[in-house]
Amino acid sequence: MPISGMTGFGRAEGAWGPWSWAAEARSVNGRNLEVRFRGPPGFEALERTAREGAQARFQRGQVTVGVQARRAEGAIAVRINTGQLERYLALGAPLVADGRAAPPTLDGLLALRGVVEADDAGLDPEAQAELEAAMAASVAAALDGLLAARRQEGEALLPVLAGQVDRIAALTAQARELAAGQPAAIKARFAARLKELAGEAATEERIVQEAAALAVKADVREELDRLGGHVDAARGLIGADAPDGKGAVGRRLDFLTQEFMREANTLCSKSASGALTAVGLDLKAVIEQFREQVQNVE
Repeated sequence: MPISGMTGFGRAEGAWGPWSWAAEARSVNGRNLEVRFRGPPGFEALERTAREGAQARFQRGQVTVGVQARRAEGAIAVRINTGQLERYLALGAPLVADGRAAPPTLDGLLALRGVVEADDAGLDPEAQAELEAAMAASVAAALDGLLAARRQEGEALLPVLAGQVDRIAALTAQARELAAGQPAAIKARFAARLKELAGEAATEERIVQEAAALAVKADVREELDRLGGHVDAARGLIGADAPDGKGAVGRRLDFLTQEFMREANTLCSKSASGALTAVGLDLKAVIEQFREQVQNVE
C-alpha cells in the first residue's frame, strides 16, 4: 500500500424517511491516532461506528467525525397541553378579576412555556435500527473519502521525499570522496605545523605517527557507511509498497531522520577540511527539510 498523508477531508450525505443528514470526516497531523466524534442526540451508537471505522483505516492523526441530522418539520406532530393551559388560566384568573391584568389572548397563551408541545415520540426499534444503519453507512463513506484524500497527499509527498533521499545519497557520496583525501591533508598540515614549531627536530617518523593518530580520530568511514544504510532503509520505506502492508511508516521515517542527523553532526565534528564541512552542513540542511516533510506522513 502506498504511503499516506495525515490531512484530508471526506463528506457524505444521506436521507431516510423524514430524516436527512450529512457526515463529515477530517484529520490533521498527530503522533498517534486520536478520534473525536460529534453527533445528534439520540444517536450515540454512531460514535462507536466512527471510532471503529477510523481505527480500521488509519494508524496516526487527529481524526474528527461529525454528523448533522434534521427531521422534516412536517413530520413532527404538534399538540396543546390542555392541562398546562388550564393551570395558567387558573393562576391568572384572580388577577384578571381584580383588574390587575388584562384578559389573556390566544397568542399569549400559546407562547407560554409547556403549552405547545412537539410530539417527538421516538421511532420503534426496527425503524431506529434502519435509520442508524443508514447514518452509519454515510459515516463509513465519509471516512472512505478521508482515506482517499490522505492517500492523495501521500502520492504528492512521495516524489518530494524520494528527491530528498536522493540528495542525501548524493551528498554522502560526495563526502566519501572528500574523506578519502583527509589522511594526506592531515599529514601535510601537521608536518608543516610541526616543522614550523620544532624545525629540524621534526622527523618524518614522528610526523607519520602523529598524523596517523589524528587521521584515526578524523576517520568518517563508519558514519558514511551508516548514512548509506539509512538511505537504503528510507528508500525501502517510501517505496511503492510499504513493508507492513499498512502504510504507517511515518514513525520509522522520523526515527531514520534522527539517525541521519546524528551521523551528519558527527561527520561535521570529525571533518578536517572546509570542503567536507561544507558538505556536512548541506547534509544537515537537506535532512532538516526531510524531517519537516516526514511529519506529514502517516
